[in-house]
Amino acid sequence: MSASPEPQAPTVLIVDDSPGTLGFLTEALERERFTVLVALRGERALATVQQMRPDLVLMDAVMPELDGFETCRRLKRMPGAGTIPVIFMTGLSDTDHVIRGLEAGGVDYVTKPVVPQELVARIRVHLAGAQLVASAHAAIDAAGHALFAAGPDGKLRWATPGAARLLAGVMAPDSATLPPSVCALLGEQSRPELVELPGSGVDADRDGGVEICLVGRIGQDETLLRIAISQPSQDEARLRARLPVTPREAEVLIWLSRGKSNRDIGDILGLSPRTVNKHLEQIYAKLGIENRSSAVAMTLHALAA
Repeated sequence: MSASPEPQAPTVLIVDDSPGTLGFLTEALERERFTVLVALRGERALATVQQMRPDLVLMDAVMPELDGFETCRRLKRMPGAGTIPVIFMTGLSDTDHVIRGLEAGGVDYVTKPVVPQELVARIRVHLAGAQLVASAHAAIDAAGHALFAAGPDGKLRWATPGAARLLAGVMAPDSATLPPSVCALLGEQSRPELVELPGSGVDADRDGGVEICLVGRIGQDETLLRIAISQPSQDEARLRARLPVTPREAEVLIWLSRGKSNRDIGDILGLSPRTVNKHLEQIYAKLGIENRSSAVAMTLHALAA
């Protein structure tokens, strides 16, 4: 029987403008079998995170040019990086600086001079929590659901790995704010339940963009959404070429022509029956018809032409 492979060592990125501190911490963490990355500046740290995603970041709060607080805020805006734990290191232990670190997205702080044993213990606690979150997100992706959460301000809170890859194609670089049409999903009044967006490099092997739909509230100020690649089927493309309907309306008509009820169509497309009915009302007005039977007949005729 072959021996089980050793678990991969967690990767910690240390960001500090002091070479002496970097050397001291690197030696201490490598003794504990961590893989260590280093950066002397905030900009270099952000570039490193884009190239090689660490499991945890150990961040000096006070650095020239881009300080640790702003570096952390920018890191948290990067798709897929929002769940990386950031521990601040600071000689500034007063309440104002602790609050600044937590508001910037940090999960903890240690005061300088750093005590290696205390630091390692804190790192292990936060790595364990982050691993639980990462495992949950990976399981969600494996089940075929690319999910993400946003706050009422339209800021991305977290995303599963699959969702982060798709969001990277529709969000502005270095921004945590979702596109305006997606923010509309978060509103209280008459909000839509799905939006479609053109993708920018979303998937090189497929045409089309993405569709984002509302799943529901998961907290007082957090909304859960689902994102998926939208690619028109041959029937949908044929129907849109012959009838003045949107991609979503074409999908509704196709499933309607296959004998599905509003509830069935909603389950298939991730919509509520009420939203399906609204689509049908818009379709009737566009096509100059009055009922489901006429819609089915027109759809079958268009697909057969």
